[in-house]
Amino acid sequence: MRDEERGRWFVMPSLVLLSIVTIYPLIYVLYLSLQRRLLIFDVSRFIGIDNYLFLLKDDRFFNAFKNTLYFTIMSVTLELLLGLAIALLINRSFRMKGLIRAIVLIPWAIPTVVSAKMWEWIYNTDFGILNYLLGVKINWLGSPFWAINAAVFMDVWKTTPFVVILLTAGLQVIPKDLYQAARVDGAGRWDIFTRIVLPLLKPVILVVLIFRTLDAFRVFDAIYVLTGGGPANTTETLSIYAYKVLFQTLQFGYGSTLAVVVFLCTGGISIFYIRLLSRGVKL
Repeated sequence: MRDEERGRWFVMPSLVLLSIVTIYPLIYVLYLSLQRRLLIFDVSRFIGIDNYLFLLKDDRFFNAFKNTLYFTIMSVTLELLLGLAIALLINRSFRMKGLIRAIVLIPWAIPTVVSAKMWEWIYNTDFGILNYLLGVKINWLGSPFWAINAAVFMDVWKTTPFVVILLTAGLQVIPKDLYQAARVDGAGRWDIFTRIVLPLLKPVILVVLIFRTLDAFRVFDAIYVLTGGGPANTTETLSIYAYKVLFQTLQFGYGSTLAVVVFLCTGGISIFYIRLLSRGVKL
């Protein structure tokens, strides 16, 4: 038996296991999305695409979709810019470099639920340290405007270290000779950044965008623990809306429809980034 064939047989058990735990649930969710299934009233019947037609008229769905897009765009953009700036700084040579890198990673090491509870106290109107330091009395989690931005800020604080790790790894594989050659030719820091660092870092930036965009679009635990989707659903994302429909109102049919929409969106995002990568990373 050739090595290639032997390798396929070794991979086969993993493929079968993955099929069981991913493909079967996906097919079953698609099946449920075509049903009207209410566990409370013991209702279960096939209704075709009625759930999808109802979704097109559901204002709460579009509100959750808008919140999800806003959260994704804002958090990923800020994490990328801030992560790139920090990665460029800690990639330089200085004393206690290892210690600084370890400190930068602390927010990422804290579990998301713990981070969300911690920030809930930081944002507390009466006892929060944020209002104390700023000398104001803002209801951060009670205002529709501040609540969604507070969630974005918490996510940026929590996940920027992950971006820093990947970008720092990308910076370290850029040959030092290129920097020296550019300086010999009279290039300034901005020229080196725009003509050497950014082009060579694009594949890593794309990987960062794939991971962070998908995670941000599916965000659930951070916002659910921080605000529960409130006030008045102004921080409710698609994942939180799907969870509430599925497990609080027990509408398994419509909740599955929402889950399918989230799946299709994340699939579309993945395909978009993969095509960018396969085309030579023309961002």
